[in-house]
Amino acid sequence: MARGQIREAHPRARSATKQPDWLSSCRRIVAAQRELFEAQSGIATRTVYAGMGEGGDRTLAIDHHCEEIVFSELEAIHRQGTAFNAISEERGNVSFGGAGADLFVVVDPLDGSLNARRMIPSHSLSIAVATGLGMTDVETGYVYDFGSSEEYFAQRDQGATLNGRELRAEGPGFGLEVVGIESAKPERTIPVLAALEGKAYRMRVLGSIAIALCYVAGGRFDGMLTSRRCRSVDAAAGQLIAREAGAAVVFDRSGLDVSLALDARYHVAAALDRGLLATVLAAQEHAEEAGT
Repeated sequence: MARGQIREAHPRARSATKQPDWLSSCRRIVAAQRELFEAQSGIATRTVYAGMGEGGDRTLAIDHHCEEIVFSELEAIHRQGTAFNAISEERGNVSFGGAGADLFVVVDPLDGSLNARRMIPSHSLSIAVATGLGMTDVETGYVYDFGSSEEYFAQRDQGATLNGRELRAEGPGFGLEVVGIESAKPERTIPVLAALEGKAYRMRVLGSIAIALCYVAGGRFDGMLTSRRCRSVDAAAGQLIAREAGAAVVFDRSGLDVSLALDARYHVAAALDRGLLATVLAAQEHAEEAGT
């Protein structure tokens, strides 16, 4: 099957009668994934590969199992009468109720796979729900940080929450005191560090783009950037959470006008305000010009 082609998960198409309770669905997924992580503990147990995912990366067996949990919940949602298309890192594009459905669920079942494999706590579930195939169409964003047991949630024009409490992108006001770098291969990170010398006080690497965006949303990071291009599944939920909390987010240094399609790639940057974002973007641009 060619990448991007919608394949049917069920033969019967159903029209949506009401919006699903996405928050409850995400919480059920988290509970099931938590059981999986407890059952599959240890680096050797988690270092089992299962081939290549539709997103183009080697897939761990634990990635596959996490995605199975997500898709089991998506199938239950569809059986209740909602038609949608899923865009997932491992399976690619899957139709639940017909390729013509205008609802899209963008899934990264395990953002931070390397962390999860190495038993590093910072990895997450990221799910976004959109009414179109553009980043600006995302209406609901959910990120669960398994390391800290923190739940980030946002709905468009309704703000963002952390464990049910209002989330605001407000730091101490010291400029770029802490900046997060993701996709942090050494050869890609060195130009970023050089560009931020004298402009940022400390750098942090989490290993999960979704969590890094949520850290900006909560004022834990003053800014974040990716040192290489990422996919929609990595950022779709986190970018809404950050923006609803009041942070500034851009893709490819220009705005939010990018695709949710799995084969799309773009740089992501975010900061507490536009002034801080300008410095972060300059560092990102410097890294790209350096050929990384």
